Amino acid sequence: MAHLRSRRTRAIALPVGLALTASLGFLPTGAASAAPLDGAPAAVSTEGPLLSYVVNTKGGHATVKSVKRAIEKAGGTVVIAYDQIGVIVVHSQNPDFAKQIRTVRGVASAGATRTAPIAPQSDTAIGADQPLGAAEAAKASAKATDEQDPFEPLQWDLPAIKADKAHQRTLGSKKVTVAVIDTGVDDTHPDLAPNFNAAASANCVTGKPDTTPGAWRPAAGESDHGTHVAGTIAAAKNGIGVTGVAPGVKVAGIKVANPDSFFYTESVVCGFVWAAEHGVDVTNNSYFTDPWLFACKTDEDQKALLEAVTRATRYAERKGTVNVAAAGNSKMDLAADELTDATSPNDTTPVTRLVNPRECFDYPAMLPGVVTVSATGAKGLKASYSNYGNGVVDIAAPGGDSTAYQKPDAPATSGLILSTVMNGGYGYKGGTSMASPHVAGVAALIKSTHPRASAAEVKALLYAQADDTACGDAYDINGDGTVDAVCEGGKRKNGFYGTGVADALDAVRR
Repeated sequence: MAHLRSRRTRAIALPVGLALTASLGFLPTGAASAAPLDGAPAAVSTEGPLLSYVVNTKGGHATVKSVKRAIEKAGGTVVIAYDQIGVIVVHSQNPDFAKQIRTVRGVASAGATRTAPIAPQSDTAIGADQPLGAAEAAKASAKATDEQDPFEPLQWDLPAIKADKAHQRTLGSKKVTVAVIDTGVDDTHPDLAPNFNAAASANCVTGKPDTTPGAWRPAAGESDHGTHVAGTIAAAKNGIGVTGVAPGVKVAGIKVANPDSFFYTESVVCGFVWAAEHGVDVTNNSYFTDPWLFACKTDEDQKALLEAVTRATRYAERKGTVNVAAAGNSKMDLAADELTDATSPNDTTPVTRLVNPRECFDYPAMLPGVVTVSATGAKGLKASYSNYGNGVVDIAAPGGDSTAYQKPDAPATSGLILSTVMNGGYGYKGGTSMASPHVAGVAALIKSTHPRASAAEVKALLYAQADDTACGDAYDINGDGTVDAVCEGGKRKNGFYGTGVADALDAVRR
């Protein structure tokens, strides 16, 4: 792994085994400077590192046009302007660019998306990836029924959400598309190729969509995280390999992670806007937006990043897209009064800071309207690594856990999630990264059953149909006599499981 930090897309070490709005609703509004629209200074420094910025504007297209002129005067180069949400992606070597552009009338907020310079053009699942062994594959195939794909007996996660029973009724509609906003998707995989939607796929790494055929695929040596996620959602029921939660729907790949597996704001904004405008019904987001594990609205740069991604997620939802995101793998109570973040910024030198999760957000997971997913293991308990939080987590789904904590029933042997990986292979991963696509798949089945449902209606059904899961006994996942996390709330909604465990069967019969 390239980076030793807890991320949705990285492996977690386990024991063996808007209509445009002037500003964010939950962010403070700041008084704009009285400077003219093009009032940025004419003489600027260009001696700083080349950084990427997002500039969020107030008003409509005329304001965006005027702010673009000010950006050029401040030493910035516009990469792309998303006029529909008032977000402009900029590159600049002016070390004071953000400070100067914030004084321009028509600018709501602006900030650097990274702390490391842009370099010329790695994964948050848990533990080292585990490939499916040949002997295990052969045993599974021998146990598969006529109705199952060969490796489905190893997929304990499907019956955990009743997806196996749902498939007896329907596999989902090919008119529904789920976009995997991630490290890229290998659409040449034989279990993904039948369901892949190339028209809804793109590479958004620079912040500007690249639709060159295959641009959405991981390059050699890059993470297969997005490919694994895609298989959980929609691996075809085609007599080979594994089966997805919604094996009849389409899956698209929107690549937003750079070669080092950093997910920067401009890429994420591009991903949501692309999905919104290309008929995507559901997005899956198994990552947090780098370089801040928690971006704080009290910081001018971080506030701008939050605002840009919030505008993009809200825009997608208004277009009918349900956005699903992983809650994270740091064992944190996201509803706590205070949390310690010792990993940010993760692209240069991290510092230890105390953050208030009501002011500092793991995004997109903690943004308004986004479905936040915690992970469970093979015994249905909150996974040992999973973040949680009463009022923050919306729903739970299988993400896997160590077999030392939650061992699956035979014939399954691993407590992690089996899915597609690169070069036509199959392997195990675990994390809230793996839980989120289960929910995205269930949302796709709901959309298949209710094709006219709005994003809000799909989410309402998702929550209403979830299986209520109570907190249960004191949570001592490793059995050492010490409580490892405290679950707050009742049976119908609590910090570990939200509204409950996603239910694929109800998604297709109600």
